[in-house]
Amino acid sequence: MNAPDLRQLLSEAIDAAGPGLAARLGTEPSAHLELVALVLQARTETEALLRSTIAAARSAGCTWEAIGQVLDMSRQAAQQRYGKDEPVEPRPGGRVVRLAPLSAVNEMRVLDRAGRYGWHGIGYGALFHVVQKSDEQWEHRRVHVVGAERRRLEADGWERFGGGWFPWLYYKRCTGAPALPEPTTDDYLMRP
Repeated sequence: MNAPDLRQLLSEAIDAAGPGLAARLGTEPSAHLELVALVLQARTETEALLRSTIAAARSAGCTWEAIGQVLDMSRQAAQQRYGKDEPVEPRPGGRVVRLAPLSAVNEMRVLDRAGRYGWHGIGYGALFHVVQKSDEQWEHRRVHVVGAERRRLEADGWERFGGGWFPWLYYKRCTGAPALPEPTTDDYLMRP
């Protein structure tokens, strides 16, 4: 069985996002403008998805050289276009720290440790997480963007944080237990 044609799948998704639009294309010129707006929205979403997958590739250890090859551009061009971190706005409350460098291999271990000391995730990007201090312990989970696990977490009181880096979503939940006293060394969150 052949893999489905990506163009066909995207066309079907756009058709599903604009119910009844296809039927109106033959009779209403304004329907064409609605289709243009819908495809523009799809382009914006696929660009965000591309940025997320590139960030995930970087987090998994892929080089800018390898990413540039896939994108058919130089390493430098890929890094300049896709290497900028999105700003993370701290919430009112405790101190904010950027934990870096992190990877898909070690980030959950670091977040688990940080959570015990009262740090909870408020944002993330390629190779980093931003955490904020509180007086209680936190749990963190990373789930695949596709699947039912995220719905189960949300039903159990988990809160999604950050904008999302395909293919991952990140969640946090306060345990209600008091945070452990912080060690006196500054690097305790990043220690192996």
